Amino acid sequence: MIMTPPASPRALTRAQIDQFVTDGVVRIDDAFPTDVAEQARAVLWRDLGLEPDRPDTWTHPVMRLDMYSQPPFIEAANTPVLHAAFDQLVGPGRWRPCRAMGTFPVRFPSPKDPGDAGWHIDVSFGTDDPNFLNWRANIRSKGRALLMLFLFSDVSEADAPTRIRPGSHRRVARLLAPAGEAGLTLGELAARDFGGPGDGSEMSAAGPAGTVYLCHPFLAHSAQPHRGTAPRFMAQPPLLPSDWPDGGVDPHAPVGQAIADALMDG
Repeated sequence: MIMTPPASPRALTRAQIDQFVTDGVVRIDDAFPTDVAEQARAVLWRDLGLEPDRPDTWTHPVMRLDMYSQPPFIEAANTPVLHAAFDQLVGPGRWRPCRAMGTFPVRFPSPKDPGDAGWHIDVSFGTDDPNFLNWRANIRSKGRALLMLFLFSDVSEADAPTRIRPGSHRRVARLLAPAGEAGLTLGELAARDFGGPGDGSEMSAAGPAGTVYLCHPFLAHSAQPHRGTAPRFMAQPPLLPSDWPDGGVDPHAPVGQAIADALMDG
């Protein structure tokens, strides 16, 4: 008897995929286990050189840690539900498994300005230039399939959740299209008001540890000051296309569909 293989898991409903195309973001609850988040935080606290139960040692509003590839970080980034979501949004075979968690901007309760709370997109090539304002993005999103926000701690509205401007990816697509393969620098996008005034709507990347926000690579987002009581641990790795660094998004997958829809509407 021929056995039928089990169906691939599906992380997202049709409504969620439509939301991603329209808003540029979808939230996945319980994307990775909370005990994995706890193991990862222990590594991060060690590297920060601070004490979790001594707020008097938290003297900076933000501290950055880079490129974690230990088991809990890789396990968090490669759960079946996330892989299924990547297939649904980017396309099967069009992305690379995450082998490092990327940057952790660890934010602490503080009255000080963190100094990095400006709207931006995560540009994806030309990053060898020492001036980050010269880093670039182009209309096919060379070098980046998704922006991802991994919550490794519980994040309330007071705990400096990343601010997101839904629908901003559509304006960015229309700005990038005339620039072709060369694209635009972050500085050029900022000069063109890439986030757009819109209707003023925002959402916050809040939720319990284990939550992941999958964002269109053109989505405008921003940090904000921490007004809560507990440090916020969040990573923001890219999902790389399978033929990185020369590859771009699949025009037939939802991430590419969002770009095509924006250009038709424009």
